Amino acid sequence: MLTQFLTQLTLAAAPAVEGESGGPIQTIVQHFGLDTGFFFGQTINFLIVAALLYFLAFRPILRTVSERQTKIEDGLRYSEEMKAKLAEAEKSHEETLRKASVEAQNILKEAKAQAAALIETKTEEARTKAEDIIRRGEESLTAERKKMLDEVHEEVTRLVVATTRKVLDRELSDAEKSSFSDRAASELTESLR
Repeated sequence: MLTQFLTQLTLAAAPAVEGESGGPIQTIVQHFGLDTGFFFGQTINFLIVAALLYFLAFRPILRTVSERQTKIEDGLRYSEEMKAKLAEAEKSHEETLRKASVEAQNILKEAKAQAAALIETKTEEARTKAEDIIRRGEESLTAERKKMLDEVHEEVTRLVVATTRKVLDRELSDAEKSSFSDRAASELTESLR
């Protein structure tokens, strides 16, 4: 576009420089002292420098800016993704903590129930052992009492027979011995009760 403008400008100025007739462009050229050859050389130099600057400097700068813009956008997108993942991880962590708390409470309840059952079982075992010990003690006491009564009965019988023999100064018959000893044993048994 710039090239077309410059071409039209030179075509318009060229006849004015060669011919005698003057136009508005010739007037401008004469007043400002415009040298068309020098102007076109400068224009071509400018276009070459502009093209070089565009291809060697401006274009790489634009590419670098574009790459940086892409990196920034990627970084922002990554930051948003990380925020979303962090929020998700926090929710997951909270859910895990909640589940762990519920599970811990369930384990605690179960442990308390097991402890109560164990206490009840051990109490029942202790009660059974105590009752067994008491029963055996009572049986032992009853057996010991019976043994003592039997021993006392024998001793009383022996003493009654010996006393009666001395009192009567004779030998007692078996029936008399039995009668005296039974009566003495029953009296002794009643007095011990």
